[in-house]
Amino acid sequence: MKSILKIALTSAFIFLVSFQSQAQSSKYKIMLQMNNYMGEGAYIVVSLVNSAGEYEKTLYVMGDDKKWYKSLKEWNKFHAAQKSDDISAKTGASITGGDRSVTTIEIDNSKINKGYKLRFESAVEDQKYYVSDLEVPLTTEGLAAKTDGKGYIKYVRLNKI
Repeated sequence: MKSILKIALTSAFIFLVSFQSQAQSSKYKIMLQMNNYMGEGAYIVVSLVNSAGEYEKTLYVMGDDKKWYKSLKEWNKFHAAQKSDDISAKTGASITGGDRSVTTIEIDNSKINKGYKLRFESAVEDQKYYVSDLEVPLTTEGLAAKTDGKGYIKYVRLNKI
C-alpha cells in the first residue's frame, strides 16, 4: 500500500512540475498595421525591455537582410553585443506602408506586471528612424489594448493564443 501511495505522489509531483514548466511562457499573436507612407519596406524589431528601458531580449525582427540592421541603431548596439544571440529563427519579411503583418511571439510570464515593455523600433531606408515607434506595457491591461504608433506603425494589437 505504501509503495502505491509513493508512486501516486511521485506521479502527481512530476505532472505538476511538467505543467509548471509549460506555463512559464505564453504565446501572443501580434497584428501590426502600418501607416501609409512612400518608400521602401520598414525594418521593425520587437524587443523586451526592462523598467529602465534596457534591452533584454529580441523577440522578432521584420526584415531579414542583415545589412540593414544597423539602421535600427539602438537595437543594433544590443544585438552586436550579444555574440551568441542567433535571431535567424525570429526574422521575417520587412513590411511596407499601409500593409498588415501578423506574427507570433513568446513572452515569459514572469515579466508580466513587473515593469517590462515590448518596444517596436522602426527604420526605413533614407527616412526617419524611430527608436520607440511604440511601446506596449507588459501588463494585463497593456497586452489587451490596442497601442498606437508614433512613426511608421499605425497600431499594434496583441492576442494571447
